[in-house]
Amino acid sequence: MRITLFFLFFFLGQFSNRAQEGFQFLANQTQVEIPFQLINNLIFIPITVNGVELNFLLDTGVEETLLFSLDDKKELNLYNVDKIQLRGLGSNESIEGLKSSNNYMFVKGLVSSKQVFYIILDQNFNLSSHIGIPVNGIIGKQFFKNNLVQIDYLKKKITVTKPNFEFFKRLDKKFVKIPISIELGKPYFKSQLKIQDTFIESKMLIDIGNSDAIWVFQNYKEGIKVPEKNYDDFLGKGFSGDIEGKRAKINEIKIADFKFSWPIAAFPDSSSLKHVKMVENRVGSVGAEIFRRFKVVFDYENGSVYLKKNANYKSHFKYNKSGIEIEQNGLKWVEDYIKLENSLVNSYGYGNQESGKVMVRNDYKYKFELQPNYVIANIRKKSAAEKCGLKVGDEIVSIGGVPVFKYSLQKINNLFMVEEDKNITIVVLRDKMQLKFAFKLESEL
Repeated sequence: MRITLFFLFFFLGQFSNRAQEGFQFLANQTQVEIPFQLINNLIFIPITVNGVELNFLLDTGVEETLLFSLDDKKELNLYNVDKIQLRGLGSNESIEGLKSSNNYMFVKGLVSSKQVFYIILDQNFNLSSHIGIPVNGIIGKQFFKNNLVQIDYLKKKITVTKPNFEFFKRLDKKFVKIPISIELGKPYFKSQLKIQDTFIESKMLIDIGNSDAIWVFQNYKEGIKVPEKNYDDFLGKGFSGDIEGKRAKINEIKIADFKFSWPIAAFPDSSSLKHVKMVENRVGSVGAEIFRRFKVVFDYENGSVYLKKNANYKSHFKYNKSGIEIEQNGLKWVEDYIKLENSLVNSYGYGNQESGKVMVRNDYKYKFELQPNYVIANIRKKSAAEKCGLKVGDEIVSIGGVPVFKYSLQKINNLFMVEEDKNITIVVLRDKMQLKFAFKLESEL
């Protein structure tokens, strides 16, 4: 599935903890670099929690630090645990969770003690299957609050710097400085939206954990309407349920002196927002599909964000034209073979190899490996995929004649996001039968 759909906002309300102190540098260090994985605009970094390394989504759109998908981390100890109720995006009611305090976090030369976590117990809330790599948590304010955080989307590197005069001097020369406000632990700035020739001055959440370009809240005030040319879509999954809405192109978004024409915006249904506490005058969010076009520096303490164009700046805005949302559903044994040159093996031979079981017959090596198993998790109504007969639950066997295990989940998503019209052929397994489907990617906007 398209990873961009699985960004999350959370409201923990009365459980907010004011004592958390954020990350501090170890002695004699003033700057550290942290490499990250970038998957469909989303940033993932390893952070050690109480001595165990976990994988976190970095997200300015959350205040608290969240943990989930810990079933494979049996050695992780959490301290001072209490039961609580959690609410967030989605139309359902609250769910049961845990609050844990006085924990320890470490990444490179940064340390955070007395850390509070909110643990989601619902196993259905699992980002890993939608991302294609293990994801154990989400971190926001605590990573940003004390230091300057620079994100280089091209080099896939975060540089955390202790505030100093020389660094600010370089920023003022090379970056555009934009004022932000920190409210409920999250950064907001002003932008201008143009929707169907109506200009709207907009207070927007800066949300790098949202890999779409823009979210706009319907009917926020007079003048904010979904453009006539749109389509219904599954926008994501919060821990209060699925998030439904519409997608459409808007005329323009302008941030300081930066202007983008015809970005794709998501308009969530009001039912998906009913548990989310909004700051005053908020119109929506600006996500990572916009911010990946810059080198970005966050300065929470002084209320500023700095932007500098990068090579992605003029990239086109794309979306999933297939209507298929794919997720990883565990692993399965897959047979593959490699032709051997000058093989000296006669008849049958058996052996072991790094990633699986190996059997050798004459000049071919047959290899059985555990590979990701991909299934269709959702199909957009009236989409090309629905019209051709594909169904939720179909197990993907191949795409375009290529075995699906040859692809990462991100590469599969990219196949459905090309600009030009394209023919797609998919073979699926349904009720133990292989079925072949073909359709054409065509624009719905």
